[in-house]
This record gives sequence, structure tokens and C-alpha cells, in this order.
Amino acid sequence: MRNILVLIHDDAGQESRLLAAVDLVRALGGRLTCLDVAVAPPPLIGFTDFELRSTAITMARAQESRNRAAIEPRLVASGISYQWIDVLGFIAESVCEAASPAELIVVSRKLDASYPDMREAAGAVLIDSGKPIVAMPETGRGFNVTGHALIAWDGSPAADKALQAAVPLLRLAGAVTLASLDDGSIRLPIGAAAAYLGRYDIRCDIRHERCRHGEAGPALLDMIATLDAAWLVMGGFGHSRLVEGVFGGVTRRMLGACPVPLFLAH
Repeated sequence: MRNILVLIHDDAGQESRLLAAVDLVRALGGRLTCLDVAVAPPPLIGFTDFELRSTAITMARAQESRNRAAIEPRLVASGISYQWIDVLGFIAESVCEAASPAELIVVSRKLDASYPDMREAAGAVLIDSGKPIVAMPETGRGFNVTGHALIAWDGSPAADKALQAAVPLLRLAGAVTLASLDDGSIRLPIGAAAAYLGRYDIRCDIRHERCRHGEAGPALLDMIATLDAAWLVMGGFGHSRLVEGVFGGVTRRMLGACPVPLFLAH
């Protein structure tokens, strides 16, 4: 997991994404691809006129040009290996189109504006790219790779894929907790997940908690606070641009509320 793609766009979550991406590249000895997306105006009334649309595109590109001028010196000073790609388009589509060489994609879990909707973008990237993502809270101050990692487990194929994809990071974690939030539907027992981690010399504590349908989200948030978890691993399930999810919709709940970096695989 050495090829990391980060979304660059001048919005409230950009600093959080950038700090996390640099931390991940350093920890994994990787290379960073910065995808700077100048967002094309949506096909709404007011943008049907060619000149208006052309002006909006010019302004978006100019804004991202200034954004690059501010960020790139920081990347140079960090000493990491990186490349920069400028594109014009929509957030999710642009990230998915650039995702092919990436092994991990860093986005935001939501954006504090209606357009572009970063939570919708995060879900679309997760589903359409086929790559694991790290969805960052807007106020995040990096990715504490050596912190306490919490893994949400329900025995689903999505949870299994997330567990496997996160192994390179889990091997660096200072502590790992594997949490079974059981609503009676767990398919693959948590012991199998713990045994899998053991084959990579990853020791974990196991926690069992019963929860009714729809209660896994609050239980996870409580566990993050109790354990002082630095990041969360979980499977993501959904379709189209609507993220539903493991534990009865908790993927969407955590994209809206998770206070720590969220490692997701679909």
C-alpha cells in the first residue's frame, strides 16, 4: 500500500486530507498523487449560457491554481515523493478516473456545503473505484498510524475486505481492538478475523457487544471515545450514490459523524 491518492480541492476539509495523506505516505514509505479538482459548475439554470459557464470554469481553475501555489511548497518541504495532477470535473468522477494506480484514496467524509457534497462523493468513490478509502473528518489533524486502531466486525464480505486491506496499517498500530457488534446476523465469527490478523503478527483485543438493529453506529461512537481510538476500520456496503451499509446503515451514519479517520473498503 504505497501508492496513495489524495483529493485536493479548496474546501473546509482539504487541510485534514492533506495532513492525513502526508502521514500515511511517510508511515508506509509511499508516493503521493495529489489530484487537484477544479469543480465544473453543475448543469443548473444560469449555467446554460456558454459565456457564464466559461467564466465559472475560469474562476474555478484560477482558485485551484492559487490553491496549488499555497500547497506545493509544503509538499516540497515535507520531503515526500509526490506528483500533482490538475483536472476539471466533478469530485467523485474525477477521483474514480484517477484511481487506477492507487492503493488507497484519501477523501473527506463530508463537506460543510451543499455542493459539492463530499459525503456523497466519499460514498461514490468507495463504491465505484473498488479501492479502500480513508474518509477524514474536516477537523482532523493527520492520521495517527501508531495510535489505537478499532476494527468494526460483522462477519460480512465487506468487513473481511476492509480487514485485509488495512493490514499494512494495522501492523503499525500501537494497539488493535476487534469489536463484534452482534445483532444476531454475524456470518463469519470474530475468532476467524482475529486468527487472520495473528498470521500477520497483529495482536488484538476482542470485544463483544450485543446491539439491536440500527444501534451499531452509536455503539461504535461510544467505543471510539472509551478506547480513545485513533482510527476506525470497517466494511462499507452500498449502491449507486447512496451509501447504506454494514450493521444496518452504519456506514452512512459513520460518514456523517465519525470523529476519527475512517478506513473503508467495499
